[in-house]
Amino acid sequence: MWDSDSTLPAARAADPDRIGQHGLKIVKAVAEDLAVERQPLGIRITARIALADTRGSNTRRP
Repeated sequence: MWDSDSTLPAARAADPDRIGQHGLKIVKAVAEDLAVERQPLGIRITARIALADTRGSNTRRP
């Protein structure tokens, strides 16, 4: 993702009364890797998400 705002994203502290603004926390929870890079005109955010759970899975494929 690319954003023209140069402000680095930051996960907010837990707040049961807050509505919205949970996106970064969700991405961090499901991503294997998350990188934020400053660009000349903003920031680039790259998240690597596995397509299948291969960590210790005992599921056998036919």
